[in-house]
Amino acid sequence: KGVSRVRTIGKHALKNGVLPIVTYFGPMLAGIVTGSLVVENVFTIGGLGQEFVQSINNRDYPVIMGVTIFLAVLLIILTLVSDLLYKVFDPRITFD
Repeated sequence: KGVSRVRTIGKHALKNGVLPIVTYFGPMLAGIVTGSLVVENVFTIGGLGQEFVQSINNRDYPVIMGVTIFLAVLLIILTLVSDLLYKVFDPRITFD
């Protein structure tokens, strides 16, 4: 008798097991977005990746800087979201 198997796994094992997944969440999504830029270029699909490569070939520096800053901000935001999700899944963590 005692606590059910589902409750034991959900409360104890899952709480500690989900933290590495949450840690990898932000950079993984940023990698997916960056990878989609490459896929757009390889398969000649119009989009940000195609525009980025064309701006590199045309030496259009404002567009190059804009896309680079956009991707950097996206990485920072997704990393921040993963850090905030860390607090949701493990209340022992403090942001001091």
